[in-house]
Amino acid sequence: MMNIPSEFLKRIPKADLHVHLDGSLRLSTLIELAKKEGVELPAYTEEGLREKVFKDKYASLVEYLKGFFYTGAVMRNAANIERVAYELGQDALAEGVRYLEVRFAPQLHASDTLSAQDAVRAVVRGLKRAQDEHNASSAVKNGEDLEFYFGVIACAMRNFNEFMSPYYANLIKALSQSSKSEIFGIASLELAKMVVKLAKDEHLPVVGFDLAGEEAGYPAADHLAAYRYVHKHFIRKTVHSGEAYGPESIFQAITDCYANRLGHGTHLFAAAMIKDKRVQDKEDYVNSLADYIASERIGIEVCLTSNLQTLPEIKSVKDHPIKEMIKRGLPVSINTDNRLVSNTTVTKEMELLVHNVDLAPKELKNIVIAGFKSAFFPGSYVEKRRFVRKVIDRYNALAREYNIPLY
Repeated sequence: MMNIPSEFLKRIPKADLHVHLDGSLRLSTLIELAKKEGVELPAYTEEGLREKVFKDKYASLVEYLKGFFYTGAVMRNAANIERVAYELGQDALAEGVRYLEVRFAPQLHASDTLSAQDAVRAVVRGLKRAQDEHNASSAVKNGEDLEFYFGVIACAMRNFNEFMSPYYANLIKALSQSSKSEIFGIASLELAKMVVKLAKDEHLPVVGFDLAGEEAGYPAADHLAAYRYVHKHFIRKTVHSGEAYGPESIFQAITDCYANRLGHGTHLFAAAMIKDKRVQDKEDYVNSLADYIASERIGIEVCLTSNLQTLPEIKSVKDHPIKEMIKRGLPVSINTDNRLVSNTTVTKEMELLVHNVDLAPKELKNIVIAGFKSAFFPGSYVEKRRFVRKVIDRYNALAREYNIPLY
């Protein structure tokens, strides 16, 4: 194992491409907003909430998801959403994140007094305030630090029910004669059209479209119209896939949803999970899929702590397929998923990686840079390349300062 100081990992520029807004509140803010909005919590101290809700280890995915009930309940107005986004930007900046893509499902926050569009606008305002404060600093102006950029990703839901939000309750009521899969698809297409409008007409940094929620039994095929719509309007695509289902889910994300990146991709190599009887050589299927992802540079958003907490078959980072991903040349990035629910930061995730996976210096650098190269950057391609060059130069300078080899 390389001896990499934690201070180096904190100081290097990092990207976080997979972080959910409603899973990344400050605990102090959750408590304050819950009191203000009349939301009942199991405890009103940070220690109490860590003990009862936001744990280091969870018994199941169901337990992991319980915390979102409380965070979502305090994020039903624009002021609260803007504050949460601003604080997330601040927290990310404090640990060296210089590119941040925040994802959330606007429909979950919509109500009679807040539209899904206004929820997105509130997130942009909050992140923009954090960006402006950082980019106006003397360190950035003097070239001692990098600028901070961000993008917003809108999440469609693979499945939902009327209890998740007033928006979904009204939709289900209005479409009572439709099948569930039809309702899911209609909601996604409506979101897709909203994303295009915000990105193209209002020129907001809404850079991507995602599909989240339970994979098993809720295929991406229900959402093809939405993905085709954003694809035709040059919006980048990512899909939660291979987290709780096998390689077929990843295949569908790429072939049907035109995915530019994959959320998690944890079961990419799990040939035994393939259920399609038409696939006779499962190992060849997996190898071909991995080679395609590598050659097309389809980024994989790895979230180590989250996987350890929600996938019981992964006992430790040493059991995680990330080493195989790296070995096969896949463009892997390291992400938090949920900073609050998983009690983590990008720096912590990097520490988990270097302490448990035997990486060559070049591999560590490639992973850091992949986070920026895979970004759905809100500017032009030329501007993105210029920024990535600055990131590489900054990484190299810090590596020399800490006497860490580059190759």
